[in-house]
Amino acid sequence: MIARSEVVVDLDAYVAEHGDGWRRLDQLCGRRRLDAAEVDELVALYQRATTQLSVLRSRSPDPALVSELSQVVLRARARLNGRPRPSWAAVRHFLMVGFPGAVWRAAPWWCAVATAFTVLTFTLMWFVADNPETAAAFIGDEEAAELVESGFAGYYTEFSAPTFAFHLWTHNAWLAAKCLAAGVLIVPVGYLLWQNVVNIGVVGGVMVSYGRADVFFGLITPHGLLELTGVFVAAGVGLRIGWAWIAPPEQLTRGQAVARAGRDGILVALGLVVLFAVSAVIEAFVTPAPLPTPLRIAIGATAWLAFLAYTTLPALRAPTRPPSPR
Repeated sequence: MIARSEVVVDLDAYVAEHGDGWRRLDQLCGRRRLDAAEVDELVALYQRATTQLSVLRSRSPDPALVSELSQVVLRARARLNGRPRPSWAAVRHFLMVGFPGAVWRAAPWWCAVATAFTVLTFTLMWFVADNPETAAAFIGDEEAAELVESGFAGYYTEFSAPTFAFHLWTHNAWLAAKCLAAGVLIVPVGYLLWQNVVNIGVVGGVMVSYGRADVFFGLITPHGLLELTGVFVAAGVGLRIGWAWIAPPEQLTRGQAVARAGRDGILVALGLVVLFAVSAVIEAFVTPAPLPTPLRIAIGATAWLAFLAYTTLPALRAPTRPPSPR
């Protein structure tokens, strides 16, 4: 009991001796502006309080006192270091290096996805168009006739353009997010892509079999080039994450390989939000617009080619980049 009382007395004396300095430090932290003398005082009081906090912690005193002084020290440290400000350099780095670099590194994967998706879609489209009776097995005869007469074209004008654009944006972003998240399991990505193959292949086959190929390709091409490319990128990056788990590079552990591929996945997810916003605007405002079909396709193709050119920035910069020091 005597030892405990001595500790308490020592602690009370310590607080009485240094409490004024702690209160002064807290007061200086709360001021909006400090002159040169006050800044010097803030630095000196911060250094003393840091040492005194260490002493208090070593004596195992009242946790409330340690917590209170810790908050004062943290506020002083934040005041000395300055408040973090938004960095446009970070945004510029993401737009010019981070996102296009992540897309470029995954190019073999999403190009392979794009190739397989295109081949399967056109094969299914050709089969349905060459065998019109198969449409009944997929969607039914009456539904097929309604689709050709008004359903397909009416889909793009059913809602107001802003509402339609927002719906498309969220739907495509959610699809891309599922491809990225499910990539580590490989199989779910294939299932998500196959659903889209069947949807486009069957609808396209029905339209072609009824002699409405011009309507189908005239409406789906303006936005489809950019929109599907975004889906391909998400799926390719997701599969790359899964493959990093299955077969990591020799110099990396499995966890390190997945973490590195996952960081690229985060960059791609952020960038695709913008891509799908652009494709949604095209689909909602350009696709159903009363413009000549070649002009609508040209607008969509221009956006698509601009994205492809943008993602080649890392490759174009590579020859001029100085070698890394060893």
